[in-house]
Amino acid sequence: VDIAVVGAGPGGMAAAVAARSAGRSVVVLDEQPRPGGQIYRGIENATPALRGVLGTDYAAGAAPVDALRASGAHYVPGAAVWQITRERELHYLQDGAARRLRAGRVILCMGAIERPMPMPGWTLPGVMTAGAAQILLKSSAVAPAGPVALAGCGPLLYLLAWQLRRAGVPVRAVIDTTDWRAYARALPLLPGALREWRLLAKGMRLLAALRGDGTAVYGGAQALAVEGDEAARAIRFIAGGRAHRVDASLILLHQGVVPNTHASMALRAAHRWDDAQLCWVPVTHETGELAGLPGVFVAGDGAGIIGAQACAVSGRIAGLAAAGNHAAPAEIAALLASLRRTRAARRYLDRLFRPLPSLRVPADDVIVCRCEEVTAGELRRLVRAGCEGPNQMKDFTRCGMGPCQGRQCAVTVSELIAAERGVPVEQVGHLRIRPPLKPITLGELAT
Repeated sequence: VDIAVVGAGPGGMAAAVAARSAGRSVVVLDEQPRPGGQIYRGIENATPALRGVLGTDYAAGAAPVDALRASGAHYVPGAAVWQITRERELHYLQDGAARRLRAGRVILCMGAIERPMPMPGWTLPGVMTAGAAQILLKSSAVAPAGPVALAGCGPLLYLLAWQLRRAGVPVRAVIDTTDWRAYARALPLLPGALREWRLLAKGMRLLAALRGDGTAVYGGAQALAVEGDEAARAIRFIAGGRAHRVDASLILLHQGVVPNTHASMALRAAHRWDDAQLCWVPVTHETGELAGLPGVFVAGDGAGIIGAQACAVSGRIAGLAAAGNHAAPAEIAALLASLRRTRAARRYLDRLFRPLPSLRVPADDVIVCRCEEVTAGELRRLVRAGCEGPNQMKDFTRCGMGPCQGRQCAVTVSELIAAERGVPVEQVGHLRIRPPLKPITLGELAT
């Protein structure tokens, strides 16, 4: 095939449509049963009532999905990519069998994953990420029955609280960990953000709607901890100089998202630590092509968090560039200019919603690696014993070797080691990622 696109979120769909418009043959490998990614998950099957609950931004996903279906790109659902080679050969699982294809160009649109939020009690039953709750709402129209408390920071926290309220779910509280001083720190970036004032206005409307519904909203929260023995029953925190406790049978945590870099790291592409977004990002040219790896592009949030609309712009840029459309330089230039404006707004949000250090590098008794039950204290002890980086730490503790393959601990491990050693995170480095990127059985491998 001329071009293989991995992922069918906003970026992947836009990349596929753009490449097809340039006359290239395109295959889209998508792990989900239908296109849309996380942001538009289940849009084709969503009832009018569910679309109403999730809002107009979600309903807008019908148009790009329709465009993908009409583009002539070969869409392959249920395809879990478990290996990508530097020679642009893709291995994937579908219907219990291992398959492969070779592409002239590859565009990785792997999206984002939620940033871990390690804190006391975060491993208890009844504690989930906000993104997981939203997946259930979008894919199965499943909403929690009992009272809910949401804690953390970032736009998704308020969006999900608003969606749950519209679904009739009792939301006890939104506990925002954004430091009051963050507003002052972000103020110099506000003029750039005002170029995308509509995005900021949406956030203000969500907050106003929640307050209007009587939802308790706490700002500047710190010292968070989930209470419970066999399951979560409450969350306690300090806000406004006072101790608070909110009873809830379901506690949803969220402090932003980070790029899903497993595929680009497995390709041994260069990555750098982005201190503004506190995550690893691949090093790319402006069209998304990986530095030192011609023919492989990264588009959307996988190259740095930019939001759904900007992901579609990024995907179109990568699709046109991968197609080698020599008639498109003017369009690519205009799209790049649009992307720069959106990133100006993103820089404001990154500084405003910067997660608290205590919720990124937790106290000694808090579990960091959930799969192997490794605590922050054990990691610190090994750093003091001479461990200098996450790959050596993996040898000592199995951190990052569990079912999640480091997706829920890698960023925390790198930051904790750097903090304990007193060096930049860039100097500590990141976990080496190896195939299989997804679990594969011996039976599947044999095929």
